[in-house]
Amino acid sequence: MEFNWTHGLVALITLCFLILFHRKKAAAGGKKQPPAPPGWPVFGNLFNLGTMPHRTVAGLAAEYGPIVRLKLGSVNTVAILNVKAATELFKNHDLTFVDRTITETSKSHDYDKSSLALAPYGMYWRVLRKICTVEMLVAKRINESTSVRRKCVDNMLSWVEKEASVVKVGSGIHIAKFVFLASFNMLGNLMLSRDLANPDSKLGSEFFTAMLGLMEWGGHPNISDLYPWLKRFDLLGLRKKMDTDMEKALEIATGWVEERVEERRREVAHLGERRKDFLDVLLDHHEGTRKDEPERMSHRDITIFILEIFLAGSETTSSTIEWALSELLRCPEKMARAKDEIALVIGPDQKLEESSVENLPYLQAIVKETLRLHAPIPFLVPRKAGQDTNFMGYHIPKGTQLFVNAWAIGRDPECWENPNSFEPERFLGSKVDYKGQHFELIPFGAGRRMCVGVPLAQRVLHLVLGSLLHEFDWELESHVNAETLDMKDKLGIVVRKLEPLKVIPQKVN
Repeated sequence: MEFNWTHGLVALITLCFLILFHRKKAAAGGKKQPPAPPGWPVFGNLFNLGTMPHRTVAGLAAEYGPIVRLKLGSVNTVAILNVKAATELFKNHDLTFVDRTITETSKSHDYDKSSLALAPYGMYWRVLRKICTVEMLVAKRINESTSVRRKCVDNMLSWVEKEASVVKVGSGIHIAKFVFLASFNMLGNLMLSRDLANPDSKLGSEFFTAMLGLMEWGGHPNISDLYPWLKRFDLLGLRKKMDTDMEKALEIATGWVEERVEERRREVAHLGERRKDFLDVLLDHHEGTRKDEPERMSHRDITIFILEIFLAGSETTSSTIEWALSELLRCPEKMARAKDEIALVIGPDQKLEESSVENLPYLQAIVKETLRLHAPIPFLVPRKAGQDTNFMGYHIPKGTQLFVNAWAIGRDPECWENPNSFEPERFLGSKVDYKGQHFELIPFGAGRRMCVGVPLAQRVLHLVLGSLLHEFDWELESHVNAETLDMKDKLGIVVRKLEPLKVIPQKVN
Protein backbone atom coordinates (compact mmCIF):
# COMPACT_ATOMS: atom_id res chain seq x y z
CA MET A 1 0.00 0.00 0.00
CA GLU A 2 1.45 3.37 -1.05
CA PHE A 3 1.96 5.91 1.76
CA ASN A 4 -0.05 9.15 1.37
CA TRP A 5 2.17 12.02 2.56
CA THR A 6 -0.76 14.44 2.84
CA HIS A 7 -2.71 12.10 5.09
CA GLY A 8 0.42 11.42 7.11
CA LEU A 9 1.03 15.13 7.65
CA VAL A 10 -2.58 15.69 8.72
CA ALA A 11 -2.33 12.76 11.12
CA LEU A 12 0.91 14.11 12.58
CA ILE A 13 -0.56 17.60 13.10
CA THR A 14 -3.69 16.09 14.65
CA LEU A 15 -1.56 14.00 16.98
CA CYS A 16 0.42 17.06 18.06
CA PHE A 17 -2.76 18.99 18.82
CA LEU A 18 -4.17 16.04 20.77
CA ILE A 19 -0.99 15.80 22.83
CA LEU A 20 -1.05 19.53 23.54
CA PHE A 21 -4.74 19.35 24.45
CA HIS A 22 -4.28 16.48 26.85
CA ARG A 23 -1.22 18.05 28.41
CA LYS A 24 -3.16 21.25 28.95
CA LYS A 25 -6.09 19.31 30.40
CA ALA A 26 -3.78 17.30 32.64
CA ALA A 27 -2.04 20.46 33.82
CA ALA A 28 -5.40 21.84 34.91
CA GLY A 29 -6.24 18.55 36.56
CA GLY A 30 -9.33 18.35 34.41
CA LYS A 31 -10.84 21.17 36.48
CA LYS A 32 -13.04 23.87 35.04
CA GLN A 33 -11.07 26.97 34.11
CA PRO A 34 -12.44 30.43 33.28
CA PRO A 35 -13.66 30.92 29.69
CA ALA A 36 -11.07 32.21 27.24
CA PRO A 37 -11.09 33.70 23.75
CA PRO A 38 -9.26 31.64 21.12
CA GLY A 39 -5.57 32.41 20.86
CA TRP A 40 -2.58 31.84 18.60
CA PRO A 41 0.18 29.29 19.09
CA VAL A 42 3.13 30.83 20.94
CA PHE A 43 1.49 34.29 21.12
CA GLY A 44 -1.69 33.27 22.89
CA ASN A 45 -4.10 36.21 23.21
CA LEU A 46 -1.58 38.99 22.64
CA PHE A 47 -3.29 39.99 19.41
CA ASN A 48 -6.60 40.30 21.27
CA LEU A 49 -5.30 43.19 23.35
CA GLY A 50 -4.82 45.90 20.76
CA THR A 51 -3.39 49.30 21.64
CA MET A 52 -5.82 49.90 24.52
CA PRO A 53 -5.94 46.58 26.40
CA HIS A 54 -8.04 47.91 29.29
CA ARG A 55 -10.81 48.61 26.77
CA THR A 56 -10.47 45.46 24.68
CA VAL A 57 -10.29 43.18 27.71
CA ALA A 58 -13.34 44.94 29.20
CA GLY A 59 -15.20 44.20 25.97
CA LEU A 60 -14.66 40.46 26.45
CA ALA A 61 -17.12 40.45 29.37
CA ALA A 62 -20.11 40.57 27.02
CA GLU A 63 -19.19 37.21 25.50
CA TYR A 64 -17.18 35.44 28.20
CA GLY A 65 -18.52 36.84 31.46
CA PRO A 66 -16.91 38.62 34.44
CA ILE A 67 -13.84 36.35 34.65
CA VAL A 68 -11.76 35.83 31.52
CA ARG A 69 -8.68 33.67 31.05
CA LEU A 70 -5.92 34.96 28.78
CA LYS A 71 -2.61 33.57 27.60
CA LEU A 72 -0.18 36.46 27.19
CA GLY A 73 2.84 34.92 25.55
CA SER A 74 3.77 32.25 28.08
CA VAL A 75 2.05 33.95 31.02
CA ASN A 76 -1.25 32.57 32.31
CA THR A 77 -3.53 35.48 33.17
CA VAL A 78 -7.04 35.96 34.55
CA ALA A 79 -8.91 39.27 34.29
CA ILE A 80 -11.64 40.45 36.70
CA LEU A 81 -14.16 42.52 34.77
CA ASN A 82 -17.15 43.45 36.94
CA VAL A 83 -18.09 44.44 40.47
CA LYS A 84 -19.44 41.00 41.41
CA ALA A 85 -16.13 39.30 40.67
CA ALA A 86 -14.17 42.12 42.33
CA THR A 87 -16.27 41.79 45.47
CA GLU A 88 -15.60 38.05 45.59
CA LEU A 89 -11.88 38.67 45.14
CA PHE A 90 -11.40 41.30 47.82
CA LYS A 91 -13.78 39.77 50.37
CA ASN A 92 -12.89 36.09 50.09
CA HIS A 93 -9.64 35.66 48.14
CA ASP A 94 -7.52 38.72 48.91
CA LEU A 95 -4.86 36.71 50.73
CA THR A 96 -4.62 34.11 47.96
CA PHE A 97 -3.76 36.85 45.45
CA VAL A 98 -1.75 39.07 47.79
CA ASP A 99 1.59 38.75 45.97
CA ARG A 100 2.62 40.68 42.89
CA THR A 101 3.64 39.93 39.35
CA ILE A 102 7.15 41.39 39.04
CA THR A 103 8.15 42.90 35.69
CA GLU A 104 11.70 42.72 34.39
CA THR A 105 12.27 46.49 34.56
CA SER A 106 11.07 46.65 38.16
CA LYS A 107 13.88 44.26 39.13
CA SER A 108 16.42 46.93 38.22
CA HIS A 109 18.86 47.37 41.13
CA ASP A 110 16.50 45.18 43.21
CA TYR A 111 13.88 47.93 43.27
CA ASP A 112 11.08 45.37 43.62
CA LYS A 113 12.47 43.93 46.85
CA SER A 114 12.30 47.25 48.72
CA SER A 115 9.16 48.67 47.10
CA LEU A 116 5.99 48.74 49.21
CA ALA A 117 3.84 48.10 46.14
CA LEU A 118 5.91 45.15 44.90
CA ALA A 119 7.63 43.61 47.93
CA PRO A 120 6.58 40.07 48.87
CA TYR A 121 3.81 39.85 51.44
CA GLY A 122 5.74 39.36 54.66
CA MET A 123 7.48 41.05 57.58
CA TYR A 124 9.25 43.80 55.63
CA TRP A 125 6.06 44.69 53.75
CA ARG A 126 4.05 44.84 57.00
CA VAL A 127 6.56 47.11 58.68
CA LEU A 128 6.78 49.50 55.73
CA ARG A 129 2.99 49.64 55.37
CA LYS A 130 2.65 50.30 59.10
CA ILE A 131 5.10 53.19 58.87
CA CYS A 132 3.01 54.68 56.06
CA THR A 133 -0.41 54.20 57.63
CA VAL A 134 0.49 54.97 61.26
CA GLU A 135 3.34 57.48 61.07
CA MET A 136 3.51 59.12 57.63
CA LEU A 137 0.22 59.25 55.75
CA VAL A 138 -2.00 60.08 58.71
CA ALA A 139 -4.16 63.16 59.21
CA LYS A 140 -1.83 64.79 61.77
CA ARG A 141 1.26 64.46 59.59
CA ILE A 142 -0.59 65.50 56.43
CA ASN A 143 -2.09 68.52 58.23
CA GLU A 144 1.38 69.63 59.28
CA SER A 145 2.37 69.89 55.61
CA THR A 146 -0.66 71.89 54.42
CA SER A 147 1.40 75.03 53.84
CA VAL A 148 3.86 73.08 51.69
CA ARG A 149 1.13 71.99 49.29
CA ARG A 150 -0.34 75.48 49.21
CA LYS A 151 3.07 76.91 48.28
CA CYS A 152 3.52 74.38 45.46
CA VAL A 153 0.04 75.08 44.09
CA ASP A 154 0.69 78.84 44.21
CA ASN A 155 3.86 78.29 42.20
CA MET A 156 1.90 76.21 39.69
CA LEU A 157 -0.72 78.95 39.27
CA SER A 158 2.05 81.49 38.65
CA TRP A 159 3.65 79.22 36.03
CA VAL A 160 0.29 78.80 34.28
CA GLU A 161 -0.34 82.53 34.22
CA LYS A 162 3.16 83.28 32.93
CA GLU A 163 2.98 80.60 30.22
CA ALA A 164 -0.44 81.83 29.08
CA SER A 165 0.92 85.34 28.63
CA VAL A 166 3.52 84.27 26.06
CA VAL A 167 1.62 81.83 23.82
CA LYS A 168 0.00 83.15 20.69
CA VAL A 169 -3.68 84.10 20.66
CA GLY A 170 -5.96 81.06 20.28
CA SER A 171 -3.29 78.60 21.39
CA GLY A 172 -3.33 76.75 24.67
CA ILE A 173 -0.87 75.51 27.26
CA HIS A 174 -0.12 71.89 28.17
CA ILE A 175 -1.79 71.97 31.59
CA ALA A 176 -0.75 68.45 32.69
CA LYS A 177 2.90 69.50 32.51
CA PHE A 178 2.41 72.17 35.17
CA VAL A 179 0.36 69.87 37.39
CA PHE A 180 3.09 67.22 37.10
CA LEU A 181 5.80 69.71 38.14
CA ALA A 182 3.71 70.92 41.08
CA SER A 183 3.03 67.33 42.19
CA PHE A 184 6.72 66.50 41.93
CA ASN A 185 7.60 69.47 44.11
CA MET A 186 4.89 68.63 46.64
CA LEU A 187 6.39 65.17 47.03
CA GLY A 188 9.90 66.61 47.12
CA ASN A 189 8.94 68.88 50.00
CA LEU A 190 7.06 66.16 51.86
CA MET A 191 9.89 63.66 51.53
CA LEU A 192 12.99 65.83 51.50
CA SER A 193 11.95 69.43 52.33
CA ARG A 194 13.10 70.74 48.97
CA ASP A 195 11.80 71.70 45.52
CA LEU A 196 13.09 69.29 42.89
CA ALA A 197 11.45 70.62 39.71
CA ASN A 198 13.44 73.81 39.97
CA PRO A 199 15.54 75.21 37.10
CA ASP A 200 17.97 76.66 39.65
CA SER A 201 18.75 73.22 41.10
CA LYS A 202 21.11 71.23 38.87
CA LEU A 203 20.90 68.12 41.04
CA GLY A 204 17.12 68.43 41.27
CA SER A 205 16.90 68.68 37.49
CA GLU A 206 19.07 65.58 37.05
CA PHE A 207 16.88 63.66 39.49
CA PHE A 208 13.73 64.86 37.72
CA THR A 209 15.11 63.69 34.36
CA ALA A 210 16.10 60.28 35.76
CA MET A 211 12.64 59.82 37.29
CA LEU A 212 10.99 60.65 33.97
CA GLY A 213 13.09 57.87 32.46
CA LEU A 214 11.92 55.37 35.10
CA MET A 215 8.30 56.24 34.31
CA GLU A 216 8.94 55.93 30.59
CA TRP A 217 10.70 52.54 30.65
CA GLY A 218 8.43 51.12 33.33
CA GLY A 219 5.37 51.88 31.20
CA HIS A 220 6.58 50.14 28.04
CA PRO A 221 5.30 46.64 27.21
CA ASN A 222 8.28 44.31 27.48
CA ILE A 223 8.71 41.05 25.60
CA SER A 224 10.87 39.80 28.49
CA ASP A 225 7.78 39.76 30.72
CA LEU A 226 5.82 37.66 28.22
CA TYR A 227 8.62 35.18 27.49
CA PRO A 228 10.87 35.08 30.57
CA TRP A 229 13.46 32.88 28.84
CA LEU A 230 14.23 35.86 26.57
CA LYS A 231 15.04 38.26 29.42
CA ARG A 232 18.80 37.62 29.16
CA PHE A 233 18.76 39.18 25.68
CA ASP A 234 16.83 42.34 26.68
CA LEU A 235 15.57 42.54 23.09
CA LEU A 236 13.91 45.93 23.51
CA GLY A 237 16.74 47.40 25.57
CA LEU A 238 14.33 48.41 28.33
CA ARG A 239 16.25 46.80 31.18
CA LYS A 240 19.46 48.52 30.12
CA LYS A 241 17.73 51.91 29.95
CA MET A 242 16.01 51.29 33.27
CA ASP A 243 19.31 50.31 34.89
CA THR A 244 20.94 53.53 33.69
CA ASP A 245 18.22 55.86 34.98
CA MET A 246 17.69 53.83 38.17
CA GLU A 247 21.40 54.03 38.97
CA LYS A 248 21.36 57.80 38.51
CA ALA A 249 18.20 58.30 40.58
CA LEU A 250 19.51 56.06 43.37
CA GLU A 251 22.87 57.84 43.37
CA ILE A 252 21.24 61.25 43.83
CA ALA A 253 18.64 60.09 46.38
CA THR A 254 21.32 58.21 48.35
CA GLY A 255 23.29 61.44 48.55
CA TRP A 256 20.28 63.22 50.03
CA VAL A 257 19.76 60.47 52.59
CA GLU A 258 23.43 60.54 53.63
CA GLU A 259 23.33 64.33 53.78
CA ARG A 260 20.32 64.19 56.10
CA VAL A 261 21.95 61.53 58.30
CA GLU A 262 24.97 63.79 58.72
CA GLU A 263 22.74 66.80 59.50
CA ARG A 264 20.93 64.79 62.16
CA ARG A 265 24.24 63.79 63.75
CA ARG A 266 25.32 67.43 63.95
CA GLU A 267 21.99 68.84 65.05
CA VAL A 268 20.49 66.21 67.35
CA ALA A 269 19.66 68.81 69.93
CA HIS A 270 17.83 71.01 67.43
CA LEU A 271 15.98 68.37 65.42
CA GLY A 272 12.72 68.96 67.28
CA GLU A 273 12.70 72.64 66.33
CA ARG A 274 11.84 72.05 62.66
CA ARG A 275 9.02 70.19 61.00
CA LYS A 276 9.94 66.60 60.37
CA ASP A 277 9.53 65.46 56.79
CA PHE A 278 8.92 61.88 55.67
CA LEU A 279 12.66 61.19 55.40
CA ASP A 280 13.02 62.04 59.08
CA VAL A 281 10.22 59.59 59.91
CA LEU A 282 11.97 56.82 57.96
CA LEU A 283 15.34 57.58 59.57
CA ASP A 284 13.75 57.68 63.05
CA HIS A 285 12.48 54.17 62.42
CA HIS A 286 15.83 53.04 61.03
CA GLU A 287 17.76 54.37 64.01
CA GLY A 288 15.26 53.27 66.62
CA THR A 289 14.99 49.62 65.55
CA ARG A 290 17.29 46.97 66.97
CA LYS A 291 19.82 45.84 64.37
CA ASP A 292 18.98 42.18 64.90
CA GLU A 293 15.32 42.66 63.90
CA PRO A 294 14.62 41.32 60.39
CA GLU A 295 12.22 44.15 59.49
CA ARG A 296 14.82 46.89 59.91
CA MET A 297 14.91 49.26 56.93
CA SER A 298 18.33 49.87 55.46
CA HIS A 299 19.38 53.19 53.96
CA ARG A 300 18.94 51.56 50.56
CA ASP A 301 15.36 50.56 51.43
CA ILE A 302 14.70 54.17 52.41
CA THR A 303 16.21 55.45 49.17
CA ILE A 304 14.09 53.14 47.03
CA PHE A 305 10.98 54.09 49.00
CA ILE A 306 11.69 57.74 48.16
CA LEU A 307 11.76 56.85 44.47
CA GLU A 308 8.51 54.92 44.84
CA ILE A 309 6.71 57.92 46.32
CA PHE A 310 7.61 59.99 43.25
CA LEU A 311 6.70 57.23 40.81
CA ALA A 312 3.33 56.61 42.48
CA GLY A 313 2.25 60.18 43.10
CA SER A 314 3.28 62.58 40.36
CA GLU A 315 2.07 60.87 37.18
CA THR A 316 -1.28 59.74 38.62
CA THR A 317 -2.10 63.23 39.90
CA SER A 318 -1.36 65.02 36.64
CA SER A 319 -3.27 62.50 34.53
CA THR A 320 -6.35 62.68 36.78
CA ILE A 321 -6.43 66.48 36.70
CA GLU A 322 -6.03 66.44 32.92
CA TRP A 323 -8.99 64.05 32.53
CA ALA A 324 -11.12 66.11 34.95
CA LEU A 325 -10.55 69.34 33.03
CA SER A 326 -11.16 67.56 29.73
CA GLU A 327 -14.51 66.24 30.92
CA LEU A 328 -15.53 69.63 32.34
CA LEU A 329 -14.64 71.42 29.11
CA ARG A 330 -16.98 69.05 27.27
CA CYS A 331 -19.74 69.91 29.77
CA PRO A 332 -19.71 73.71 30.24
CA GLU A 333 -22.73 73.63 32.54
CA LYS A 334 -20.89 71.32 34.95
CA MET A 335 -17.79 73.51 34.79
CA ALA A 336 -19.97 76.54 35.64
CA ARG A 337 -21.62 74.70 38.52
CA ALA A 338 -18.25 73.76 40.01
CA LYS A 339 -16.90 77.31 39.70
CA ASP A 340 -20.06 78.80 41.21
CA GLU A 341 -19.87 76.42 44.19
CA ILE A 342 -16.24 77.33 44.84
CA ALA A 343 -16.89 81.08 44.48
CA LEU A 344 -19.80 80.87 46.92
CA VAL A 345 -17.80 79.03 49.57
CA ILE A 346 -14.38 80.63 49.10
CA GLY A 347 -15.07 84.13 47.84
CA PRO A 348 -13.39 85.86 44.88
CA ASP A 349 -10.40 87.30 46.76
CA GLN A 350 -9.53 84.23 48.82
CA LYS A 351 -7.48 81.13 48.04
CA LEU A 352 -9.00 77.69 48.16
CA GLU A 353 -7.69 75.88 51.23
CA GLU A 354 -7.80 72.17 51.95
CA SER A 355 -10.07 72.78 54.94
CA SER A 356 -12.75 74.18 52.59
CA VAL A 357 -13.07 71.01 50.50
CA GLU A 358 -15.54 69.40 52.90
CA ASN A 359 -17.95 72.24 52.01
CA LEU A 360 -17.54 71.62 48.25
CA PRO A 361 -19.61 68.48 47.54
CA TYR A 362 -19.79 69.08 43.80
CA LEU A 363 -15.99 69.36 43.54
CA GLN A 364 -15.71 66.10 45.47
CA ALA A 365 -18.24 64.51 43.10
CA ILE A 366 -16.20 65.64 40.08
CA VAL A 367 -13.07 63.96 41.46
CA LYS A 368 -14.97 60.72 42.14
CA GLU A 369 -16.58 60.71 38.70
CA THR A 370 -13.22 61.36 37.02
CA LEU A 371 -11.64 58.46 38.90
CA ARG A 372 -14.61 56.24 38.00
CA LEU A 373 -14.26 56.91 34.28
CA HIS A 374 -10.49 57.24 34.14
CA ALA A 375 -8.87 54.97 36.73
CA PRO A 376 -5.20 56.06 36.63
CA ILE A 377 -3.89 52.47 36.60
CA PRO A 378 -6.70 50.58 34.84
CA PHE A 379 -5.47 47.05 35.69
CA LEU A 380 -4.21 48.19 39.11
CA VAL A 381 -0.88 46.58 40.02
CA PRO A 382 -1.09 42.95 38.77
CA ARG A 383 -1.44 40.26 41.43
CA LYS A 384 -0.41 36.61 41.39
CA ALA A 385 -2.05 33.46 42.73
CA GLY A 386 -0.02 32.10 45.64
CA GLN A 387 -1.69 28.70 45.44
CA ASP A 388 -4.23 26.73 43.44
CA THR A 389 -7.66 28.10 44.26
CA ASN A 390 -11.33 27.82 43.38
CA PHE A 391 -12.63 31.22 42.40
CA MET A 392 -16.35 31.53 41.63
CA GLY A 393 -16.43 27.92 40.47
CA TYR A 394 -13.28 28.15 38.36
CA HIS A 395 -9.88 26.58 38.96
CA ILE A 396 -7.08 29.18 39.09
CA PRO A 397 -3.63 27.51 39.10
CA LYS A 398 -0.83 28.73 41.34
CA GLY A 399 1.31 31.42 39.67
CA THR A 400 -1.52 32.80 37.51
CA GLN A 401 -1.29 36.52 36.94
CA LEU A 402 -4.41 38.46 37.98
CA PHE A 403 -5.61 41.69 36.38
CA VAL A 404 -8.35 43.65 38.16
CA ASN A 405 -9.78 45.87 35.44
CA ALA A 406 -10.76 48.92 37.52
CA TRP A 407 -11.54 50.77 34.29
CA ALA A 408 -14.15 48.14 33.33
CA ILE A 409 -15.57 47.95 36.86
CA GLY A 410 -16.01 51.72 36.91
CA ARG A 411 -18.18 51.36 33.79
CA ASP A 412 -20.04 48.21 34.82
CA PRO A 413 -23.65 48.73 33.60
CA GLU A 414 -24.93 46.47 36.38
CA CYS A 415 -24.11 49.09 39.01
CA TRP A 416 -23.80 52.39 37.10
CA GLU A 417 -26.58 54.14 35.20
CA ASN A 418 -25.33 55.69 31.95
CA PRO A 419 -21.90 54.24 32.77
CA ASN A 420 -20.02 55.98 29.95
CA SER A 421 -21.37 59.46 30.70
CA PHE A 422 -19.63 62.06 32.86
CA GLU A 423 -22.24 62.75 35.54
CA PRO A 424 -20.77 63.97 38.85
CA GLU A 425 -24.32 64.39 40.13
CA ARG A 426 -24.51 60.63 40.66
CA PHE A 427 -22.26 61.02 43.71
CA LEU A 428 -24.19 63.84 45.39
CA GLY A 429 -25.77 62.34 48.47
CA SER A 430 -24.05 59.02 47.77
CA LYS A 431 -21.85 57.26 50.32
CA VAL A 432 -19.82 55.49 47.61
CA ASP A 433 -16.15 56.46 47.74
CA TYR A 434 -12.75 55.24 46.56
CA LYS A 435 -11.30 54.20 49.92
CA GLY A 436 -11.52 50.46 49.33
CA GLN A 437 -14.90 49.59 50.85
CA HIS A 438 -17.05 50.06 47.75
CA PHE A 439 -15.85 47.65 45.09
CA GLU A 440 -17.64 49.43 42.26
CA LEU A 441 -15.14 52.28 42.63
CA ILE A 442 -11.57 51.03 43.14
CA PRO A 443 -9.16 53.35 41.29
CA PHE A 444 -6.68 52.87 44.16
CA GLY A 445 -7.39 49.17 44.62
CA ALA A 446 -8.76 47.48 47.73
CA GLY A 447 -7.77 44.89 50.29
CA ARG A 448 -4.34 44.41 51.81
CA ARG A 449 -2.45 45.78 48.81
CA MET A 450 -4.55 48.89 48.37
CA CYS A 451 -2.57 52.09 47.72
CA VAL A 452 -1.58 53.64 51.06
CA GLY A 453 -1.36 57.11 49.54
CA VAL A 454 -5.13 57.70 49.25
CA PRO A 455 -5.34 60.21 52.16
CA LEU A 456 -2.64 62.35 50.55
CA ALA A 457 -3.97 61.90 47.00
CA GLN A 458 -7.39 63.05 48.16
CA ARG A 459 -5.95 66.29 49.54
CA VAL A 460 -3.83 66.98 46.46
CA LEU A 461 -6.47 66.24 43.81
CA HIS A 462 -9.09 68.50 45.36
CA LEU A 463 -6.64 71.30 46.11
CA VAL A 464 -5.12 71.33 42.62
CA LEU A 465 -8.36 70.99 40.66
CA GLY A 466 -10.26 73.39 42.89
CA SER A 467 -7.50 76.01 42.68
CA LEU A 468 -7.33 75.79 38.88
CA LEU A 469 -11.10 76.24 38.63
CA HIS A 470 -11.14 79.08 41.16
CA GLU A 471 -8.23 81.08 39.78
CA PHE A 472 -8.87 80.75 36.02
CA ASP A 473 -11.60 80.55 33.42
CA TRP A 474 -10.80 77.83 30.89
CA GLU A 475 -11.33 77.59 27.14
CA LEU A 476 -10.30 75.13 24.45
CA GLU A 477 -7.98 76.19 21.65
CA SER A 478 -9.62 78.09 18.81
CA HIS A 479 -9.67 75.10 16.44
CA VAL A 480 -11.22 72.72 19.02
CA ASN A 481 -14.69 72.56 20.55
CA ALA A 482 -16.48 70.32 23.05
CA GLU A 483 -17.59 67.92 20.31
CA THR A 484 -14.20 67.58 18.61
CA LEU A 485 -12.02 67.37 21.75
CA ASP A 486 -10.04 64.14 21.42
CA MET A 487 -10.75 61.85 24.38
CA LYS A 488 -8.77 58.83 23.20
CA ASP A 489 -6.39 57.36 25.74
CA LYS A 490 -3.08 55.53 25.80
CA LEU A 491 -1.67 53.14 28.35
CA GLY A 492 1.72 53.52 29.99
CA ILE A 493 2.35 53.41 33.72
CA VAL A 494 -0.95 55.32 33.89
CA VAL A 495 -3.70 56.01 31.36
CA ARG A 496 -3.12 59.42 29.79
CA LYS A 497 -4.86 61.28 27.01
CA LEU A 498 -3.48 60.25 23.64
CA GLU A 499 -3.50 63.91 22.63
CA PRO A 500 -2.44 66.07 25.62
CA LEU A 501 -5.03 68.62 26.69
CA LYS A 502 -4.13 72.15 25.67
CA VAL A 503 -6.24 74.89 27.21
CA ILE A 504 -6.41 78.67 27.34
CA PRO A 505 -6.55 80.06 30.91
CA GLN A 506 -7.94 83.51 31.66
CA LYS A 507 -7.13 84.85 35.11
CA VAL A 508 -10.32 85.48 37.12
CA ASN A 509 -10.46 89.11 38.25
